Amino acid sequence: MPYVNVKITREGATAAQKAEIIAGVTDLLVRVLDKDPATTFVLIDEVALEDWGVGGVPTDEFRRRNRARAEDA
Repeated sequence: MPYVNVKITREGATAAQKAEIIAGVTDLLVRVLDKDPATTFVLIDEVALEDWGVGGVPTDEFRRRNRARAEDA
C-alpha cells in the first residue's frame, strides 16, 4: 500500500494539473513496482513560496539568482 507525498509551491497549480500528477505517480508505481493502483495513495501538499528554500536561500531569492545568471550568459 504505497503512500507518496508530493510537495509543490503554492503557485496556482490547477485541479487538472494535480489530477495529472496523481495519475502519473500512480502509473509509475504500477509500472515500476507492480503496485495495485486501488491501494496507492498520492497526497499533494501546497507549500507557501516563502516556506520553501533551495540552495540555502528562500525560493524567490534562488530564482532571482538563476535569472541573473541566465541573463549574464
